[in-house]
Amino acid sequence: MIKAVVFDMDGVIFDSEKLYRKHWMITGKEYGIPEEEMRQLCNLIAGATKEHNEKLLKSHFGQDFDYEVFRGKTMTRMDEDIRDNGLDLKPGVLELFRYLKDNGKKIALATSTAQERAERNLRNAGILEMFDQIVYGGVVPNGKPAPDIYLKACRDLNIMPSEAIGVEDSINGVKSSSAAGLYTVMVVDLIEPTEEIRPLARQIYNSLFDIIDLLKKGIN
Repeated sequence: MIKAVVFDMDGVIFDSEKLYRKHWMITGKEYGIPEEEMRQLCNLIAGATKEHNEKLLKSHFGQDFDYEVFRGKTMTRMDEDIRDNGLDLKPGVLELFRYLKDNGKKIALATSTAQERAERNLRNAGILEMFDQIVYGGVVPNGKPAPDIYLKACRDLNIMPSEAIGVEDSINGVKSSSAAGLYTVMVVDLIEPTEEIRPLARQIYNSLFDIIDLLKKGIN
């Protein structure tokens, strides 16, 4: 029996992955990285922690690559973009939260985003108090794609991973949720499911509304 739903944040709750992508691409262009190469790298870093992404980009560009400066340029512009233009919720977020609350299901967040930035965005959207538990980036020893963050979210909720749905939009996130043993649902945002990922996601949807239908039908 499903007792909880554990959500990723960027690209699942907020329509923010397009902003990450936009500003990573701008920084990549400043560094002279070809557009297609940067686009492929964006698919690999989406949903993961900065520690994971630093290792990935250094392995790609060389150990002399200054990831902190590269990331800093990107995040500064993104924060300014959000401050000036706001951050939209993905369609179906409020409806799904309402359905979960009405049916006694717990709601948790498992995000690679640091607490200060994540809390600010959740508070500004008026949904911070909707979550029964939140696990922020940097709290567990190993970030996505490792299962640690989803395992902690389930422990904090006092449930078994098999009693939760994990909702993700990224390759790293699907790997994390699946490895933790959650019923993993990929809601497609910018990244299409790969042949590697398809077997790890129990369902692949285009909308959060589909999760309401899934819960109504019941999960065996």
